[in-house]
Amino acid sequence: MKRNGYIKSRKNGQNSEKETILPGNVILALLFLLMIFFIGKAFGYVKEKVLPTNAPAAQCENWGLGGYGDGTQPTGIASSEQLKKNDAYYIGDSKEKVIYLTFDAGYENGNTAPILDALKKHQAPATFFIVGHYLESAPELVKRMVAEGHCVGNHTYHHPDMSKISDTASFQKEMNDVADLFRDITGQELTMYYRPPQGKYSEQNLKMAKDMGYKTFFWSLAYVDWYQDKQPTKEEAFEKLIGRIHPGAIVLLHSTSKTNAVILDELLTKWEEMGYVFKPLSDLAGQ
Repeated sequence: MKRNGYIKSRKNGQNSEKETILPGNVILALLFLLMIFFIGKAFGYVKEKVLPTNAPAAQCENWGLGGYGDGTQPTGIASSEQLKKNDAYYIGDSKEKVIYLTFDAGYENGNTAPILDALKKHQAPATFFIVGHYLESAPELVKRMVAEGHCVGNHTYHHPDMSKISDTASFQKEMNDVADLFRDITGQELTMYYRPPQGKYSEQNLKMAKDMGYKTFFWSLAYVDWYQDKQPTKEEAFEKLIGRIHPGAIVLLHSTSKTNAVILDELLTKWEEMGYVFKPLSDLAGQ
């Protein structure tokens, strides 16, 4: 017997028998490798049967921007070319000093009227993306938007995270309920423009909107103006909105902002002095 080599030899007559006894750590290593092998097989089976490699992944995104400065256009998390595949936009021509004004209207708190007054004074067209609550609670202001030549677009009825809605019927209902109520209030058809709530979207969402006949509009300039208890000062607003303006800008403002209501007349004047003109989104969408 040779213990150091873990070999034991026995002689029985003229026959010789040798046994190989593996050390404990080698046995454990082999067992571990076997376990890894079977786990790998099992994972491969699940991957093939449940999540095939060619299955489309739902990639949800939050719209975001970067690269502001010196009147240059910012970049988006998706390019203009990628977005246009689904009739979606976030910015206009880099060579034209044009501004597209848009307002997200979730509810009414007394600031829409002065905003409309400033737009009328400057003959500046805008698009108001509204939700169901706004239509229910402020129908007269919606009628005023239409009467003064502004577009009213779809911001969904309940303002949910639409990127989590993969069911076509549910997606369509959020959109159709806004269009139906708008028709009841104004007697007109809603402009087929859509803005995803909170800028949350997926490729599937954009395609569903396109299939319904909508064009989707994100933005290339916005600032934090929606907190009612933390409104930006005039100086803070001008720093962002004047300092970051650029050719082809789709500007997102909230109609609930008291700051916006107070500064809009002066803001539009300053932009005009910088050589900018205001055009409707239909100009950008080629309609």
